[in-house]
Amino acid sequence: MKFTQIRSATVTVDFAGKTFLIDPMLSDKGTYPGFPGSVNSHLTWPTVELPVPVSDLLNVDAVILTHFHPDHWDDAATEAIPKDTLIFTQSEKDAQTLRAVGYGNLRVMTADTDFDGIHLKKTPGRHGQEAVFDGPFAEALGDVCGVVFEHPSEKILYLAGDTVWYSAVQENIDKYKPDVIVLNSCDARVIDPTLGETSIIMGKDDVYEVCKAAPAATVIASHMEAVNHAMLSRAELRAFVDEKGLGKQVRIPADGEAYTF
Repeated sequence: MKFTQIRSATVTVDFAGKTFLIDPMLSDKGTYPGFPGSVNSHLTWPTVELPVPVSDLLNVDAVILTHFHPDHWDDAATEAIPKDTLIFTQSEKDAQTLRAVGYGNLRVMTADTDFDGIHLKKTPGRHGQEAVFDGPFAEALGDVCGVVFEHPSEKILYLAGDTVWYSAVQENIDKYKPDVIVLNSCDARVIDPTLGETSIIMGKDDVYEVCKAAPAATVIASHMEAVNHAMLSRAELRAFVDEKGLGKQVRIPADGEAYTF
């Protein structure tokens, strides 16, 4: 297994002889205005450039789209990714959105989707604390998923997606017993009229909970430092995990950095 951090939630995974591009955000730095209602909405994003040319990311066996937010699939992805590419989505709704822009080779993931002997298992996630779904951001946050990768020749990989720490993440860890866990960890925040600033993906305390729940797993902090509402830096997370004695368990890759397991 080879994991490569590209930028933000965009990563590639080489697994059991197949290469997956996950959540492709391929736009140039500063393409989009900040997310409305989010922290630092005056900033444009992506806040950094891709570390590699877009063309280097297109020779893959499949794309996985965990959910249809613009920092996980943007206009540049629609322009660059060939229309015959195999794309796995979390739902028929997301598949229909891709069909509308010309994609036809689509598969909706289930709790156990077979892809040439690789088992892709869609896992639940929650894009923010439960209370935020009672407010104006509920529709925008929507449904999300993670993915577990399994194959007899590989360690088990759990890519959690855009979620906070909550009971289903614990259940996913208990059920699948992953060896490697990828967490979207930039502590992205919106400003809820009732709750104030509230996190919609994991921050450092969530990472800590995952480490406690899966002490034997290697934890990779992804989705860092590339969107306007990211509030946790790599340096701050590194200082935190070192303070907690988790420096050997948690890896915090720079854009373009790769690990092999």
